[in-house]
Amino acid sequence: MIFLSILILIVAIALPSINQNIRSILYVRISSIIFIYAGALAFNAFYIQSIGSGIGVYSGLFQVTTISQLLDVFILLIGSLILISWPSKYISSMPGGTNNKLTDKIPYAGEYSLIVLFSTLGASLLVSSADLISMYLSIELQSFGVYILSTLYRDSESATSAGLKYFLLGSLSSCIILLGCGLVYTYSGLTNLESIYNLISVSENTQILQGLSLGIVLIIVGYLFKISAAPLHNWAPDVYDDSPTIVTIWLTIMPKISILIFLLEIQSQIGNSLITIFSFSIKNLLLISSLLSLLIGTIVGLSQTRIKRLLAYSTISHIGFILLALAINTEQAIDSFLFYIIQYSITNLNTFLILIALSYILKNNSQSILESFMPSGRGDIKYITELKGLFFNNPLLSLSLTICLFSMAGIPPLLGFFSKQFVLYSAMQSEYYFMGIIAILVSVISASYYLKIIKILHTENNSAGQIEDTKDNLSLSSLHSFMISTLTLFILLFILKPSILLNSTQLLALSLFYY
Repeated sequence: MIFLSILILIVAIALPSINQNIRSILYVRISSIIFIYAGALAFNAFYIQSIGSGIGVYSGLFQVTTISQLLDVFILLIGSLILISWPSKYISSMPGGTNNKLTDKIPYAGEYSLIVLFSTLGASLLVSSADLISMYLSIELQSFGVYILSTLYRDSESATSAGLKYFLLGSLSSCIILLGCGLVYTYSGLTNLESIYNLISVSENTQILQGLSLGIVLIIVGYLFKISAAPLHNWAPDVYDDSPTIVTIWLTIMPKISILIFLLEIQSQIGNSLITIFSFSIKNLLLISSLLSLLIGTIVGLSQTRIKRLLAYSTISHIGFILLALAINTEQAIDSFLFYIIQYSITNLNTFLILIALSYILKNNSQSILESFMPSGRGDIKYITELKGLFFNNPLLSLSLTICLFSMAGIPPLLGFFSKQFVLYSAMQSEYYFMGIIAILVSVISASYYLKIIKILHTENNSAGQIEDTKDNLSLSSLHSFMISTLTLFILLFILKPSILLNSTQLLALSLFYY
């Protein structure tokens, strides 16, 4: 479905007779509808009893499981929501209204949607990959889409710099993954992951097991690099900060979901292996990365003054919690792992949607608002201090952002509190007391930089009256407002009906251990 849509959009963009008569924003809307329709098709094929432990397709290159199918639906849904946040008719006070040419031809809208489709196709394939070849091709398809996306605003020096840094370091991580795949193939002569797992379980040759262990560890290291887990995180704050917010929202969420689910597949097959060298090396690698991510993401984040760099370090800290649950690898830990991924995606999506909305509200003229999506990117919110006094001018958006930040900090009874509680509870149940104590301490410390943003939001600004004079002339689209309000209410009122999401993640976790 997505592949056919990509071909059709390429033809539509390439033909001048079609492209000139289609508003650029329509490409984004069409891509969003494609995601929704593809997600509906994937959900329609979701039959737990028929899928069972997995259905191999394309000669075993991909294996459709209950987890891969449901997370594929989730990826497509999140991708659709991100595309909907692209600007359209947000500016009610512009001369010419909805017929204004600037709003009809926002730069790179068609290219943005096309690259997003490519990246999402790679993510969808990676979730179901069951072979080293399909795994590497899928991660490269996703990664190259993200590299191009980060340099989409090619007239912006900062975006070009961010994209180049991302490309060089991402290529290094791809080389590490490819080296690991080469070692695994050298010592096993196999590329099918299930066959490799079976070889590990029956082999008694120490040299072969050591070679396979080294290869799989290198593959995991390469993937940890791509999800910006410490100590391989240095690229993330620079790339997130220099990219336009409309691009950062994609970089922060989408590449991580598919990679984490693929790591889950590896860990579930090998983590409980009776071969000590495998279970020991992989578990310790994940625990070390989790510990460093928790410490670095929290401590370094305290000194940040730029909003997107702070959120980048916040992401690194969240990755630490996710890796901790993955390393424990029990039924309860995998349940908390899946729940944390869903919570992380929803909360970060809502936070960046609010930041994009604030970039409209905080600018005093319509041209500045459009600059948020022009190559210069001057309309983006860069510094935390730009949010000063916003509560007195736009209390609803301020309260929504406050709820998201409290949820990230783990304040009860918000959604983020339950995700951290489940991870910490599974750590204590499995006797990972040191990691549990560290996670509790960093949660308390990280709350301080979330509270710093909230304090600035609710600190009165002497120049607030200037914004007050123009705020009535500026409005968000009803769809953007509806998305923010829906996600905020879900984060706030999750405690009233938690069983739907909790039961789903619990069933998915059980499917890994009993099929």
